[in-house]
Amino acid sequence: MVRAELDAIDIKILRELQADGRMTNVELADRVGISAPPCLRRVRKLEESGVIEGYHAMLNSPKLGFDLVAFCMVGLKHQSEANLKAFAAATTQWPLVRQAWMVSGDSDFLLHCVAENLTRFQDFVIEVLTANEHVDTVRTMLTIRQIKKLGLTEV
Repeated sequence: MVRAELDAIDIKILRELQADGRMTNVELADRVGISAPPCLRRVRKLEESGVIEGYHAMLNSPKLGFDLVAFCMVGLKHQSEANLKAFAAATTQWPLVRQAWMVSGDSDFLLHCVAENLTRFQDFVIEVLTANEHVDTVRTMLTIRQIKKLGLTEV
């Protein structure tokens, strides 16, 4: 993968959009110190190149009734390419799994899970996750409180 070549204005645009993805192009242009038409061209170029993958609303999970956030470290029985791909594909079908990473070390995958409550999370772990044919071990970590929440990348 080729790293995107960004100048100082592109970086300013990305920082501003990470802070507030809903601002108008005119406001964005004003904040980064250029006029609106070239700002819009730059944003479109960042979108088309995949640097900007999309725009999302950040939801308050507890206000929606999802009070439990947990991480699962999953070890597979065998780390063949087919098993890794199969498990990765399975994670896309599990609504409780909000993000998933293939990792190195003692585990093969790290899953970020959000559930309504502990019972729902336990049901998922026991009935779905550990029941998956590729899974050997599962270690769970329940969160206490989120202390930092930023965009995924620092620019």
